[in-house]
Parts: sequence; structure tokens; C-alpha cells
Amino acid sequence: MEKSPLDAYHKAQAFNMDRGTYGTIAEIGAGQETVRWFFKVGGAAGSIAKSLSAYDMKVSDSIYGACKRYVSSERLHAMLDTEYESLIERLGEARGADSTFFAFANTVATFSYATKRAGHGWLGIRFQTQPGEAPSQIDVHVALKGKSGTQDQETLGKLGVNLIYGAHYLRNDPLELLLSLMDGLSGDQLEIDMIDFSGPAFEEVDNRLMALRLVQYGLAQAAIFTPDGKLVQPSDALYKKSVLIERSRFRPPTKFNIDMLDAAHREFCKETDVNSDEVMVLSEITLQNLTDGDAINVEDFLQRVDILCALGKNVMISNFDRFYRLAQYLFKRTNKPVAVALGVPMLRQLFNEAYYEDLEGGILEAFGRLFRNDMRMYVCPAIETDGTLTTVKELRVQNHLRHLYKHLLENGYLRSLDTIDRDHLSIHADDVLKKIRQGDESWKTLVPQTVADIISERNLFL
Repeated sequence: MEKSPLDAYHKAQAFNMDRGTYGTIAEIGAGQETVRWFFKVGGAAGSIAKSLSAYDMKVSDSIYGACKRYVSSERLHAMLDTEYESLIERLGEARGADSTFFAFANTVATFSYATKRAGHGWLGIRFQTQPGEAPSQIDVHVALKGKSGTQDQETLGKLGVNLIYGAHYLRNDPLELLLSLMDGLSGDQLEIDMIDFSGPAFEEVDNRLMALRLVQYGLAQAAIFTPDGKLVQPSDALYKKSVLIERSRFRPPTKFNIDMLDAAHREFCKETDVNSDEVMVLSEITLQNLTDGDAINVEDFLQRVDILCALGKNVMISNFDRFYRLAQYLFKRTNKPVAVALGVPMLRQLFNEAYYEDLEGGILEAFGRLFRNDMRMYVCPAIETDGTLTTVKELRVQNHLRHLYKHLLENGYLRSLDTIDRDHLSIHADDVLKKIRQGDESWKTLVPQTVADIISERNLFL
């Protein structure tokens, strides 16, 4: 029989009984919700050197220094720096030979009754695995879903205990550690949309893979990482940014993929309501485009993102099977224009009413959600099987949808992307992949040189 995970009470109790670990818990914005568990179960004198809640902003600044945003990774890191260094300075000589030290911190805004705004927060732990060892660290961002501050506080307390316990006892299995953060919690209470592992305890951890796991196991709807492989908190990354996104399998990225996104980027930056210096360009891969049978091929995933990162792309992993769900997600995180680059074949699929049978309002409801915030789509032509060219202006949809299509076209929701190289329109990733596996060297002419070099050097996609 599978062993049930410990609850927050028993995790805190077990941690207090471990006399080899000693540290500080500092919490801002929601009281001392995490440390309360360790005091509640008893024996905290054996594990907690200090706890504090610098709730007043001036007091917080006097301890950790001033910052632009109090609920931010910047503030979290300032807290961890200060508390960990203070711990080592005060207790290193007396206990450093026998104890492993840790500093846990969180900075949080819970649900606001005044603005009806949902809460969110940053949590982190810096810790040693051996006495005298350089510390490792885990940073987490959480979007809270409680309808009251009290509900969010309860969630934060359990999550903090789970993080402290996981860092010390589950660190050798990062996936188990990641999943354990939800022990005693549910997706109705929170979403974990960013996690970052660093330090000697996690030298083998690929944070891009952790991004995939967040989405795969339902801890987050989407995760974003930059070309250097660093996970970023989506709301921070998209805040006040115009967003351009291309959805594809990128298996592998072809000249068509890159040309279409670059052409759409040029057109997007020409828009009067778009600041070209404030555009976030995303290459999106959905879980559906990563599934190999019933499972996700991790090696294949990392091959694709290795190449996208080498091309300097920001990558989004999402569970949005429908474009309107993607749009809703983006609209909640930026008030700037959002655009999608796609081809005529994908646009044709969007007008397939079978995709919207689960919606009471069908395709009209889906499109209402998709286009309600001035979403625009840059649509490149397609070469049909008979060799003819179909542009966004020439695409024919079912008769009863033609007025809807005309409305979207005439009002600029659908825009022609005709600057793409016509030779690239006939490039299909499936054909490229087939040529790679057959040893047909002509595939190299169908992808950017950087992509060809990486695939050849690493023998990818075989």
C-alpha cells in the first residue's frame, strides 16, 4: 500500500525533532503563518533560532533595505541574504561544526477585500545539506486563490512547512519535492507558477524540466523560461508588455517557424499601440504537443527547448489546448496588445465548430473570449495540395460562418502576413523530422543554420 504523505503538523513535528538543523523563519505580509506550525507542535527550540515578521514597511526597509516592490523576488532574496548571513555570523562558530543552517523567508500579499484582488507571494529557503557546506536554495512563486486573507494565510502556512520539510528530506528527488509542496493543499487554493532550484544540492537539476513538471502535474497552467534556461514568474515577465506568441511543436524549429515569427514581430512593432522595446515574444509548446502516447518524452522535450534557447527564444509551456484559454491567461497578465502568429491551416482549424462543443455558446462564445481584448492574429498564406496559394483574405469557411469571418477580417482581428518567404511555406516539420531519421541530408536546407549545427553535433531526433 502506498504510504500517505505527512501532513503539515507531522512534518513540523519531525523537523523539530531533528536536532542537527537550525535556522530562521522570516515572514512579511501575512503574519507568521509558517513558523506558527513549528511552535504549535512543540519542540521548536531545537530547530528555530529566530522568527520575525517585519510587517511595517519602514521596519522592513531598515532590516532588508529599500525596494520598489515588497512582494517580489528582489525582496525575497534580500530577506534570505540578510537572515542567512546573520545566522552564520552569530552561530557559525558555536554550532557550525555540528549543525546545518537554513533561512526561510516569504513576502506575501493575501486577498484584498478593498480591491477584490487575488493574493500572491514569494517563498524561498536557503539551506545547507552538510555542516560548513555552501548553501543551496529554492525559490517559489505562488498565485493564491483564497476568497479571504484567512484562507490565504492557512494555505501559506502549509506551503511553507512543505517547502522547509521538502528541502531537507526530499532534496535528492526534486520531482518528489516539487509534488510534495501541494501536500494538504489543492489547486482551488493556489497555483505554483515558478520554481527555481540552485546550489550544490541541485547541480543536476534542469529548471526547464521543472517548468514542464509544474504544468504536467497541474501545479500551474503555464510556465515561462528565458533563453538562458531561467524560469521567470509569468505575471512579472508579462507585466505591461505587448505579447506576441507562436504555437508549434518545434520538432524541430524550421525556417518557416522562424520566418513567420520574425515577420509577425516586424508587423506587430509597427502598430501604433505597441512599444517595440516592450514586446515579449514567446514560442509556446502545449502539453498536447509533447505527448508521446500517454507519456511525455522528456529527452525529446529538452532537445526542442535546447534549440529554441540557442535561437534566443523565450519558451512557454502550457496546458492550453484552445487559443481562447491562452488569450484569457495573457489578458489577465498584461493590459497591452496581444498577438498570435499562425498560418492559414491553423486558422482553418479555429473555425471548426467541433472544437467548441463543450461551450454552451459554441464558437461565438470561444471567439468572444479570444478577441474581446483586441487580440490580433497575423496569418501567413498556405500552399494547398494543388499548388495554389491561399491567403487570409481568400480563405473560405462554412457558409453560416462567413459573416463572422468577414467581421474579424474587416475589423483587423485577422491580418495578412505576406512578407514571409514563399519558399518557406512548403516546409513542414514532420517532413524535416522524417528526412533526419532517414539520413537525407537535404533537411539541413530546411532549418536555420544554428538548428542544423545543433542537431548534427548532438545527433538529435534520431
